[in-house]
Amino acid sequence: MPTILVVDDVNAWRDQYAYDIRRKTGFEVLTAGNGREALNLLGGEDIDVVILDLEMPVMDGLEMLEMMAKEGRENVPVIVYTAKGSFERCVRAMQLGAHNFFAKDEIALDQLLEKIENALKHRRLMIESSTLRQAARELSLFIGKSEAVNKLRQSIESVADVPSNVLILGESGTGKELVARELHLLSPRAKMPFVAVNCAAIPENLVESELFGFEKGAFSGAVRATRGKFEAANGGTLFLDEIGDMPLPIQAKLLRVLQESEVTRIGGEGRVIRVDVRVIAATNRNLEEEIANGNFRQDLYYRICTHVIRVPSLLERFEDIELLTLYFVERTCERFGIPPKVVTPEALFVLKSYDWRKNNVRELENIVERTIIRCNGKRILPEHIPADILEKNEAPLLNLSLLAEKTFHELKEEAERKILLHHLQAHNWHITNTAKALGISNHSNLLKIMRRLGIKRSQYRN
Repeated sequence: MPTILVVDDVNAWRDQYAYDIRRKTGFEVLTAGNGREALNLLGGEDIDVVILDLEMPVMDGLEMLEMMAKEGRENVPVIVYTAKGSFERCVRAMQLGAHNFFAKDEIALDQLLEKIENALKHRRLMIESSTLRQAARELSLFIGKSEAVNKLRQSIESVADVPSNVLILGESGTGKELVARELHLLSPRAKMPFVAVNCAAIPENLVESELFGFEKGAFSGAVRATRGKFEAANGGTLFLDEIGDMPLPIQAKLLRVLQESEVTRIGGEGRVIRVDVRVIAATNRNLEEEIANGNFRQDLYYRICTHVIRVPSLLERFEDIELLTLYFVERTCERFGIPPKVVTPEALFVLKSYDWRKNNVRELENIVERTIIRCNGKRILPEHIPADILEKNEAPLLNLSLLAEKTFHELKEEAERKILLHHLQAHNWHITNTAKALGISNHSNLLKIMRRLGIKRSQYRN
């Protein structure tokens, strides 16, 4: 249910609006007596629409709108009103970002409810637009032509429309949340909320209240009833990141919610709230090992892993490093407001020769950003790459000047050959183990790559 905040210093008007809206819509309605109280509520609650009196002695409506703009709360539509009959201040409020306005003494209840519904629609559109922009900014996961990325795209498309829960597996930095957002955007729930929770970032004693909410007075500091993330995601998708870090007692309560599709707030014994939420969970842990060690409930595991999507590591999509690098360079230059830079083949060679076994897309983006900061010219050269990356390079470049004499295709093949030889020698030329370490789907694909690069074991015997 949406939450409406009514802000008015006159108790009679404030309480009447709150009563009428609750009675007619069933929405949750919070109230505040001035702009300061309202801003405090906006800081701790998921408010969908604000109904704001412009004439208040303590932080009036215009001051509150200015503060909302400074705090980046433009995504909460505000309906302003005045009892003075002059709309000059309403016009100023609209200039400050208010969504709509009305005269307090002239509006009927059904007209007010219509304005609220329009504001809710506007908020949904803003959230959807923001989500699309965020996805557009983070397209790095889907940039590439590797077999691993193509399989990932197919997996997402195959389960996006299915209402069942999904478990996303992958190392840190591979883009698990982006996969969850893509599943949401491609699903019938795309226009409803997408709510993300990092289970590893919430203190253990706060996880329950964060997920399920609490009633006023449920514990010390619970000065008002608060919705949990399940209620906030009602009708949409709840993304539980790092679910492997969730405490066992909360796992039991989460299982019940998934089974019954209902939550009970802390302190709200006897009051059951129905929720319609698709849960997408993610982890970088091996949950089967966690179950064996007694750290994760087996019944919860089976409840969340109806469909499993595995996000490939950067090493598994090695051939995408070039495209990802070019994309990050373009995006970073645009973000920094500087002219575009060209990545030289020599610099690409260095990046592709780096040991990516313990790093992922997030680290590649970080390396590109640091490189751009070090590059004052138009061309990114190997010397612009941070020193710590050069020191850990798989194929040290003893004479960078020689690289300029080779074509980009030759440099690319040389980088692939050096990396492949490194892993083959590390695994004593065991083809299956080497393929597994490199994230290549099977040993026959590795043999094809070796033939393409002209690598034969007989050439490298001591």
